[in-house]
Amino acid sequence: MDKLMALKAFVETVRCGGFSAAGRSLGVATSSVTRLVSSLETELQSVLVNRSPRQVSVTEAGQAYFTKAVAILEALEEADAAIADRGSLARGRLNVSVPVEFGRRIIAPRLGRLLDRHPQLELNLRLSDEVVDLLGERVDVAVRLGSTLVSDDVVSLGVGQFQRWLVASPEYLACHEPLSAPQDLLAHDCLRFDYGAAGQSWQFSASREIQQVAVRGRLHSNNADVLREAALAGQGVALLADWLVREDVASGRLLRVLESYAVSPGSASGAISVLYLPNQRGSRRVAAFVEFLREVLAG
Repeated sequence: MDKLMALKAFVETVRCGGFSAAGRSLGVATSSVTRLVSSLETELQSVLVNRSPRQVSVTEAGQAYFTKAVAILEALEEADAAIADRGSLARGRLNVSVPVEFGRRIIAPRLGRLLDRHPQLELNLRLSDEVVDLLGERVDVAVRLGSTLVSDDVVSLGVGQFQRWLVASPEYLACHEPLSAPQDLLAHDCLRFDYGAAGQSWQFSASREIQQVAVRGRLHSNNADVLREAALAGQGVALLADWLVREDVASGRLLRVLESYAVSPGSASGAISVLYLPNQRGSRRVAAFVEFLREVLAG
């Protein structure tokens, strides 16, 4: 039995909840995963997973073994990475999490620069607008927009800034009350990103004066492009990142309103940050991605 492969098969089976899903994750046949886990159980003389026709569940002994197995595999990955990072080129696998639309529009079209520069780098790009658990989800680097609040056990590195623009379609503005001051938004449908409590009010800053407006609207979403499409369709006023709507504004499909104000959802900043765990300090792979992202944001 290949003990290392058996550990990987067991860990992925627990994570994925089944032998078939684990096989897909590892790129091996389901029968191979089943055989490896069974061999591991025979060697340990203990049942690690309960089998049923629909799913696999971990036993109490299996859960204890899973925790140790994950630690062993992560230690091996760190050891491999330490050797790989000694060179000038990044090598090995890098798991990166980025917000959905930022990843689609800003990162993905320019990835060739990073991959061409580091031909031995394997990039796993995950798109999600949810706040990720770097350790629990095995993410090496996460890009975060608009928030500088992180836990003490995570390294946060600022790499750029963006602005948020208030936009609406010409058709919407033509048939609704004019917008000349922040409080005028109370008479409008506001298309809100689902930030939680922070997204219920928009903060306006101008000439050292700060105003909070408790905006209202019938549509809110956790996807920025949904709000962009709604704004283009004349459904209301949206507060969106400049990089998302710049082309729409340039073409006249969307118009900016209240341009003299800096606007944010609550007190959220316009920071673009890269987050990683302390054990990734000095990682050539992380440094390569940070360098690439800074180049992209610099234009």
